[in-house]
Amino acid sequence: MNKKSFLLSRLALPICLLLASCSADDEYSTWPCFFHYDNSVAQDATLATAMDAYSRGVFCLITESSHGGVKYLTFTNNQGLQSQVRETAMEQQANFVLGLNNGIIVGYQTLVTDGYGAGFAAYDVQCPNCVRTTGNNVNPNYRVVMSQTSGIVTCSKCGKKYDLNNGGIIQNGEKGDKGLEKYRTPAPVPYGVLHVSR
Repeated sequence: MNKKSFLLSRLALPICLLLASCSADDEYSTWPCFFHYDNSVAQDATLATAMDAYSRGVFCLITESSHGGVKYLTFTNNQGLQSQVRETAMEQQANFVLGLNNGIIVGYQTLVTDGYGAGFAAYDVQCPNCVRTTGNNVNPNYRVVMSQTSGIVTCSKCGKKYDLNNGGIIQNGEKGDKGLEKYRTPAPVPYGVLHVSR
């Protein structure tokens, strides 16, 4: 091996590693998100349905609201269950950030069952294509809506459909369209800790 070939081979490995790490990072959103919830304390059954690896295809929308100065979390799954839990003082101090517009969807996918999180996924509820084309980050008209049982969400503005069971890919997009924004989240157990972050 000549000196030039040797130098090129020495440079190739770091470049390949850099490219691989960039593509892995591109999988996850840079949109703001922070949610850390201990379901062993609240014992919320609606959220637990989506945190159960044996119930793949069940997804739960998580939103936060405030009534009379008290914060609440609302959990709604795609099986028709809904519950509301009052936040503890510690949870209120945590200042949850549920994506761009107060909403994330979590659950175990049916078509992706391995890798980081063992197929457990967390998605933003904003349609990324409406956000991109309008340049407006926070607009409730760009939220996706879950259909019951199918694992498909539809943007209430543009009508684009996304598959929660398959990495949030777009089903009826055009060239250049992208799938739902995903957040990092390790695989939870039904009555354990759910941690979602960007």
